[in-house]
Amino acid sequence: MAGGAKAAAVAKKLTKSTKSKKGTRIHTKVHFYRPKTLSLERKPKYARTSVPNKNQLDHGIIKYPLTTESSMKLIEDSNTLVFIVDIKANKRQIKQAVKDLYQIECDKVNTLITPRGLKKSYVRLSKDFDALDVANRVGVI
Repeated sequence: MAGGAKAAAVAKKLTKSTKSKKGTRIHTKVHFYRPKTLSLERKPKYARTSVPNKNQLDHGIIKYPLTTESSMKLIEDSNTLVFIVDIKANKRQIKQAVKDLYQIECDKVNTLITPRGLKKSYVRLSKDFDALDVANRVGVI
């Protein structure tokens, strides 16, 4: 019996395959999609730039008030101040900048880009504030 058990063990080992049973993969799609592999976070040994990038609008949204005849007429007639502003500034940023600089509330802001490539903003003040007083304070008049 001892020999028979030994023979059975050897036969069992021989019938077991050493190859994996995984086989070839059946592709069901036409295109091959590269598998997602581990992507590690970058750990640079030194900074690639000497100084960090600053916000584009930190240097000031409002460049200067406009003092032309037409802007003076707007100040007197429609309670509106006219400014040349940064080309990338939007209406909300202009409104906030006017509020911070001159402590005034504005009803609405209209903007246009001039043929010279400057952005002009028409800031209409609320009824509580007078554009003439603000213009005197700013130094337009």
